[in-house]
Amino acid sequence: MVKPPLRTKTLGTKVSEEEFAQLERAASERGLTLSEWCRETLLASVNGQDEKSADAGGTGHALMAELVALRAILLNVLFKLANGEKPTAEEMQRLIDRADADKLKKARERLAQAAEPEGQPGEKS
Repeated sequence: MVKPPLRTKTLGTKVSEEEFAQLERAASERGLTLSEWCRETLLASVNGQDEKSADAGGTGHALMAELVALRAILLNVLFKLANGEKPTAEEMQRLIDRADADKLKKARERLAQAAEPEGQPGEKS
């Protein structure tokens, strides 16, 4: 069994009572101590993950990326079939390569859209 690296550095910050209560609630909802939650959230932020995907080790983004790629391939194949065409092996490989090339970007976009408040797409508060 491989031991995780020893944590020897400390970070600190000051927050108001209200902010502290919010942070404690967020940690509690995830079943983590405040320290664990802060560490995960900070590291997720610098690693380009959102907080919700950090709790699953980034699997949320990976799963969404695969679904986006699968959807793109399926829709393209169904479109060809509906038009009476049969995709060749080369066309299928091109579809797969194209879907794989931008699946992470599209997954991030879809996850960001889903995180927006309903009825307010693109609006920032």
